Amino acid sequence: MRIGVPREVKADENRVGLTPSSVRELTRHGHEIVMEHDCAYKIGLFNEDYIQAGARVSKSLDEIYDSEMIVKVKEPQPEEIRNLRKDQILFTYLHLAPTPALTNCLLRQGCTAIAYETVTDDQGRLPLLAPMSEVAGRMSVQAGAHSLEIAQGGRGTLLGGVPGTPPAAVTVLGGGVVGMNAARLALGMGANVVILDINQRRLAELDLTFGPALTTIFSTEDAIHEYTMRADLVIGAVLVPGSKTPNLVSEDMVRDMPAGSVLVDVAIDQGGVFETSKATTHSHPTFVKHEVVHYCVANMPSAVARTSTFALNNVTLPLIMSIAELGLASAVTKNVHLRNGLNIVDGHVTHQAVAEASGREYIPAEDFFPSRIAE
Repeated sequence: MRIGVPREVKADENRVGLTPSSVRELTRHGHEIVMEHDCAYKIGLFNEDYIQAGARVSKSLDEIYDSEMIVKVKEPQPEEIRNLRKDQILFTYLHLAPTPALTNCLLRQGCTAIAYETVTDDQGRLPLLAPMSEVAGRMSVQAGAHSLEIAQGGRGTLLGGVPGTPPAAVTVLGGGVVGMNAARLALGMGANVVILDINQRRLAELDLTFGPALTTIFSTEDAIHEYTMRADLVIGAVLVPGSKTPNLVSEDMVRDMPAGSVLVDVAIDQGGVFETSKATTHSHPTFVKHEVVHYCVANMPSAVARTSTFALNNVTLPLIMSIAELGLASAVTKNVHLRNGLNIVDGHVTHQAVAEASGREYIPAEDFFPSRIAE
């Protein structure tokens, strides 16, 4: 199979779809890789590294998009969408539920779009989202601690305090991969941490993991209001797989927070946890509303793009290899979890949450491969 890897064009996005190591594995199995010129030099991966791994490096987008599969990191931007074509596979993070306009564009292009964030595993987890969630969870605390500084608009609180002064109060909304990693880092920095979740079993697991250092609270509207009002830093870490994230913190709740407190909305890619959130960039990461600092960068892991790229390739390469070796139809027939990643096929929406969010008809992916699935 011929696989094209373009340079990411989304603002401040420095990750890349394939590392030289991944390229070497794919070319060793006979597949052709075309990388865009200088697509990863910012993270210390150079054209020569890719050439030595067996890739061809090109400055021509026509040549890169003349491939059976396009492997990216972030959703295609308007200037990229026109390069996509019918019967081409797009494998990337898509986050279509909160962006019906992007859904419509991909439907018009006729490509097959597989979303990293909806691929599942045997435990019902999201293995291609997990490494970026780990990165974003840990980064959320770093970003929040920095935003609490006076120069950034914060209230001037040191996350861990010092002897004789109290540490900051950190509230984490959501006990999944992001929330657990945020709690781990915040506790390590000496903060007082409360984590809220609606899953009692998950709260029990977190309690066993962290012990009495972490306070676990069952999430209700009243509890969210109470613990956001108490907090110096609130981290939004809620995920509803494939769906738009609910606004759990209303604008009125934000008004009730202390002046100079900080919100970090890790879920902004899926619509955001806070009603007052709007997507920001690494170049301009924060804004202030109701005297509360909002950090809502939509691609947080790109700030540590080298770590993130290698972590992402660790989990995407086996599936890229499977598609390349077997072809799409056989790959999704043999692997229900990869099939769950299909969001768009042949001009139709094949993920129920995306269909509901975009007002489109939902057609199960199985309908496109009925004879093979039946086997």
